[in-house]
Amino acid sequence: MAYSVMMVFGTRPEAIKMAPLARVLRDWPDIDLNICSTGQHREMLSQVLTSFDLSVDQDLQVMTQGQTLNGLCEQLLGKLDQCYARIKPDIVLVHGDTTTSFIAALAAFNRLIPIAHVEAGLRTGNLKAPWPEEANRRLTGVIADLHFPPTKKARDNLLREGVPLEQIEVTGNTVIDALLWMREHLQRNQWHPAAGSPLAALRDDQRLVLITGHRRENFGQGFERICLALAELALRYPDVQFVYPVHLNPQVQKAVYAVLSHQNNIHLLPPQDYQHFVWLMDRAYLILTDSGEIQEQAPALGKPLLVLRKVTERPSVLEGGTVLLVGTQTERIVRATSTLLDDPAAYKRMSKVFSPYGDGHASEHIAERLQTWLDDTKGHEAV
Repeated sequence: MAYSVMMVFGTRPEAIKMAPLARVLRDWPDIDLNICSTGQHREMLSQVLTSFDLSVDQDLQVMTQGQTLNGLCEQLLGKLDQCYARIKPDIVLVHGDTTTSFIAALAAFNRLIPIAHVEAGLRTGNLKAPWPEEANRRLTGVIADLHFPPTKKARDNLLREGVPLEQIEVTGNTVIDALLWMREHLQRNQWHPAAGSPLAALRDDQRLVLITGHRRENFGQGFERICLALAELALRYPDVQFVYPVHLNPQVQKAVYAVLSHQNNIHLLPPQDYQHFVWLMDRAYLILTDSGEIQEQAPALGKPLLVLRKVTERPSVLEGGTVLLVGTQTERIVRATSTLLDDPAAYKRMSKVFSPYGDGHASEHIAERLQTWLDDTKGHEAV
C-alpha cells in the first residue's frame, strides 16, 4: 500500500534541507509525497526548488505585508488545518526550528496526525537565543512521534527531555546531503556564474570573505555593530572582497545598506539561489554568518567560520576547531577576522574539513525509518 506523507516548509533554509529528502521520498515505491509550501520566503524558496528539480503540491501563500509572528501563526494554523482535512496525510514531516515547523506540527497534533521532526534535538538551553527558534524546536519536540536528530548530542538532548529511545533515529543532517549533491553537480558540469551575474565580476586573484546575517535576535544594535565591523575590515583590507548576499527582510536591508553601501570592496548582492551560494562558499577564503545551516556546511567544505552569535545550538561544530563564536561586538569581529586574514598559521588550523553532521546519506536513513514506522503503525491499521 502507498502511504500519504506531507512535507511542510516555508523558508529557504527549510527548503534546502528538505529538498534531498523530498527527492528520495519522491522515488520511494510505497510513499505518496505531498509537498506543502507556506510561502514565507517565496522568491528564495522557488529558487531552491528549481535547483533541485522539485515543485510544490500545495501553496498556502500565508505572508502579508508587515505581518507579526502571531499574525503568521494565525494564518498558518487555519490554512494548514484546511489542508490536512483535505489531504488526510498518514504523517506530516516538519523541519528544524521555524514558526512554520511548530505550527505545522501543532495543526497536525490537533487532528491526531502523526508528526516526524527532521533535525530534531538541537538546543541552546536559552529560550531567547535564538528567538523564537529555540522555543519552536522544543515545542515541536514535545508533540512529535518520530525524531531525526543529526547527532548523538542532539539525541541525548531528546532523551533528557523524556523522549523514548525507540522514537529517535540519529541520521546525520540532510543539509550535508544537499551540499555534497550540489557541489558534485557544479563540479561535474564545470559550472560558473553566468556573465550577467554579479558573481562573475569577482576577482580570482583576491581573497573572498563571505557574509550572511538574518537572525531576529541580532535586529537593531546587533546588526549595526556587525555592519560597523565589516566597514572597518573593508577599509583595513582593500585587497579583500567582502561579499554579502543581503536577506530580504526589511530590517536587515535597512541596517546593511545604511552602513555598507558605499564601500568599494563590499559587494552587497541580492539573495543567491543555492547553486550560486554553494559556489560562493566553495570559493570563499573564510565565512562570517549567524546562520545555523552555514555552521553545518562551512566546516564540511574546510572553510574557517566565524559565527555572529553568542550561543549555538550546534555545539558539535565547535569540536573540530574550524568554527569560532564571536558574537556581535564590533571589536571582537574585527579582531577574529583580522587574525585569519593576517596569520597563515591561525588560518591553517581552522581550514580543515570537519563534518560531524554525516556523510551525505541522511535522507536515505530517514526514508528507511519512516517506511518501517509506517508499516508498523499504519500498515497494521489497514489489515
